[in-house]
Amino acid sequence: MDIVWDLLTSGPADAAQSALLLPGGLNAARSYAELMAEPALARTRLVAVTLPGHCGTAPPEDFGIGTLAGHVGRLVREQACDVVVGFSMGATVAVELLATGAFTGPAVLLGISLSPRDEPLFFRALCRLGDVLGALPSAALLKLMGPASRGMRVPPERRAELLADLRRNDPHVMRGILRGYLDHLGAHEQPAARLCGAGVPVWVVHAEKGDGALTAEERRTLDACPNATVVTIQGTSYFLPNEEPRRIAEVVAAALAAAGPGRR
Repeated sequence: MDIVWDLLTSGPADAAQSALLLPGGLNAARSYAELMAEPALARTRLVAVTLPGHCGTAPPEDFGIGTLAGHVGRLVREQACDVVVGFSMGATVAVELLATGAFTGPAVLLGISLSPRDEPLFFRALCRLGDVLGALPSAALLKLMGPASRGMRVPPERRAELLADLRRNDPHVMRGILRGYLDHLGAHEQPAARLCGAGVPVWVVHAEKGDGALTAEERRTLDACPNATVVTIQGTSYFLPNEEPRRIAEVVAAALAAAGPGRR
C-alpha cells in the first residue's frame, strides 16, 4: 500500500543532517512546531509526519505497530534521515524500527510506554471497551481531550490549534489505532531488553510526572544498557514536545552528534 504522507519540514533543504519526527497518537505533524522552532536545531532538516490514519489521514491496511513501522522505515530511507524522534505512540513505532533493524541510527524516545503497565489503567480499559462498544469509547476520549488539555503550557491559540487536529480523528479509525497500539505493548516479554539489544544509541526521555512511566524493571534495564541514556525532566508534563522544546532540542542535538556525518 502506498502512503500519501502529511509532512511538515523545516531547516535548510541541503542541511548536512536530517531528523524524522513521529508525533504521539492522534496528533498531527504540526504538533512538533515548538521543537522545530528551536534555535539549536536551526541547521538541521526536520521532517515531521502524521502517522497514517491519524488526524483524518487515510488509514493503513492494518493498525499493527509493525505495519506502521514498515511504512515509516521506507519513509526514513527516502528522506535520508540520520535520527528518529518519537513521542508516545510515535516512540513505540521508533522502537520497532530499531528492534527490527529497519533503522540503525540514533533515536530519541519521548514519553514512551514499553509495556501495558506503563499506561494508565483507565486508558487500557477504554481501549479494551472498544471490543464491546465499538467506536463509543473513542468518541468519549475525544470529548475528554478538551478539558484534559487545559493545563497545557502553550498559548491559548496554540492549544486551540492542537485540539482542532485531535478532533479531526474519526472514532471508528481511532478504535483500530488504540487497539493496535495496546496489543503491541503486550507483545514482548522484555521490551526494555529488546530495545537495548538493538545496539544503537537511544535517549529515553520522561518527565517526573505526567507523560506515562516505566516500570522499575524497565528503568533498571535501560540504566544498565550501555547504549541507552535515560533523561528525566523535572516537574510535570503531558506534552513534552510542546512544553519542553528547549530541553528536547538539546537531546536531539546530542543524538545528531552521535549520528556523525549525514546520510544525505
